[in-house]
Amino acid sequence: MDSRPTLFTKATIITVNPERTIWLDGAILIDGNRIAAIGKTASLLEDPLLLHPAAKIVDCQGKIIVPGLINTHAHLGQSILRGLAEDVPLHSWLCDSIWPLEANYEGDDGYVASRLTMAEMLKSGTTCFLEALLTYRSGFENAARAVEEMGIRACLGKLVKVEETNKFGLTDPRDRDVSSMSIGAALAAHEKYHGSCGGRLHVWMAAGTPRGSAESAHKAIGDACSEHNMGLTMHCAEAPKDLIIYRESYNCSPVEFCYRTNLIGQDRKTVLAHMVNLDLGKDLALLRETGATVAHNASSNCKLGSGIAAVPEMLEEKINVSLGTDGAPCANTYDMIQEMRVSALVHKGSRQDAAAITAEQVLTMATINGAKALGLEKEIGSLEVGKQADFVVIDPSGLHCAPFDPQQVLEGGIDPVTAVVFSCSGADVDKVIVQGEVLVDGGRLVKCDEQQIREEALRTIRRIRNKSQIHSKLKRNYR
Repeated sequence: MDSRPTLFTKATIITVNPERTIWLDGAILIDGNRIAAIGKTASLLEDPLLLHPAAKIVDCQGKIIVPGLINTHAHLGQSILRGLAEDVPLHSWLCDSIWPLEANYEGDDGYVASRLTMAEMLKSGTTCFLEALLTYRSGFENAARAVEEMGIRACLGKLVKVEETNKFGLTDPRDRDVSSMSIGAALAAHEKYHGSCGGRLHVWMAAGTPRGSAESAHKAIGDACSEHNMGLTMHCAEAPKDLIIYRESYNCSPVEFCYRTNLIGQDRKTVLAHMVNLDLGKDLALLRETGATVAHNASSNCKLGSGIAAVPEMLEEKINVSLGTDGAPCANTYDMIQEMRVSALVHKGSRQDAAAITAEQVLTMATINGAKALGLEKEIGSLEVGKQADFVVIDPSGLHCAPFDPQQVLEGGIDPVTAVVFSCSGADVDKVIVQGEVLVDGGRLVKCDEQQIREEALRTIRRIRNKSQIHSKLKRNYR
């Protein structure tokens, strides 16, 4: 690793700082793992107090630099399940395919899947993520090992599973491992791994959607997180049927349930994923008052037919909304740039309001709002002096971005935020830097063999498919 200070020059830098400064012909200096300076290229090159004679200069002419993207709802173990449960609603998707497949993981399977997921995330600009529900069969140690090797920043949510009734006909074969997915197991993982990987790895608890289980079991999770200052993430109100379950089983709304069981509160970090089917009259005010974050998963929610979350109303209520891709079997990609685009478009179309969600709003959700969700906003999420050097260099020179030209921005040309959100994809990522270390350069992973990652994934999923006897059910005229 090159330890010299490095100056990235001649870029359009979208800082997402409080003033929303965008530097044209800008430069960003990193020294160690921190941002040492940001400003005009000419000023930084000419300032002898800032630039060390041995500093490395990286020319980013024509490129756009954004803060590292933060994915606040992703499933590491599901990348190898991509495309195996198509065109079905959530509960069929879970019961008939995903849960049985995950129940057949063994050994290094979770490590192989985690590496594939992290490789895809890094190559498409994600520098930090929240694993939303790390199952026992995937293996916490497998995910932690992959974080260490890949260099990415991670919050790993270890699943705490509670005994469920079968009142609603949802059978989870993973329940055979329920004794290994306890609060005690999560606390042990926190003790062993939290703060490891050079401070890049944080340990959270993860809770599933309540489906008739004892309210006291969920409160125990909330109390444990509060007592041990652990972050908590939970799937909540994802499918239309979930709202019915809250009303029939607990006589309350989804957020009322979270409040009643101490899963949300001003003294902790809680990320509630999906939140599509809420009682808006009750739930929005509680979300605002408790400071909980909503992880919006537009692609997944639309693809599974779950609905569209009331994000414009949440933003109006000053609720912190971040973005997540969910897993590969329901969104088919971990590309956060594509997720930003979808997140803006679904609200514009469904509301018949072209200004319902703007490019700047979704970029904010994917960066500083994600950092706030994870309690890391003082370290990452925006490009500011003193913060960690986590950022992405995007190359918008392709025909699909033309006629974007940074030199024409002040003349009324294409806005760089618009170019990133609505024209780019993860394929346009040129470089990714985490903690000052270059992990992607020229669109390729620096530390890992991409072909090896792919081949291991192919071998692993073939064995899991054969063992579980679950295959893609799509019928095609193959010859």
